[in-house]
Amino acid sequence: MAPTRVSATELDQTEGLDDWRFVLGALHGTFTAPSFTDAGRFAAAIAAEADDRDHHPDLALGYPGKVRIVLTTHSEGGVTELDVDLACRISEMAAEAGATAEPSVGQAVEIAIDTMDADAIRPFWVAVLDYKEQADGSLSDPRGSGPAFWFQQMDEPRTERNRFHIDVDVPHDGADARIEAALAAGGRMISDDRARAFWVLADVDGNEACICTWQDRD
Repeated sequence: MAPTRVSATELDQTEGLDDWRFVLGALHGTFTAPSFTDAGRFAAAIAAEADDRDHHPDLALGYPGKVRIVLTTHSEGGVTELDVDLACRISEMAAEAGATAEPSVGQAVEIAIDTMDADAIRPFWVAVLDYKEQADGSLSDPRGSGPAFWFQQMDEPRTERNRFHIDVDVPHDGADARIEAALAAGGRMISDDRARAFWVLADVDGNEACICTWQDRD
């Protein structure tokens, strides 16, 4: 039997996930251990737990003692009960390891290309980036290190502004602070019509970026 999908709204109402945030279709968790060695032991313990469950997250170890975890069920194309159960267990393991959660630091970056014909330009970007095309037409890095690319269908060519913009997906409770920081740094608000799904901002040259959350997507 396939695992049960869990929606963003359901995750927001689930107990035991205070250490985690839903960002761009996955559960993100970041923990800081007392030392790099402690972080390595914590990461190894997560790996062993994942092997026991036959359910494996993306796991990264960084200086000075950061452990970053991204949980999703690839076969189901989203977060399931398997991810929720493992997230809760990892939080317990973090407490045992003396690792402190930093739920608000998670984010995921996408690059969007405005186009009249995505099918015509997609092969070029697959080739030049050495990326893989996904079922929805977006592109992902098979190495797991680069940002995703997606193609925004336009009704008419855009000649008055750049055809690229950056999507920065952040935890829902970190969006306001991120927007305030961008505005304080000289940015301007282009549109908040689709908030809290996304806000469109731009720098002084007009280059655009969207701050995105899981909220208000229905």
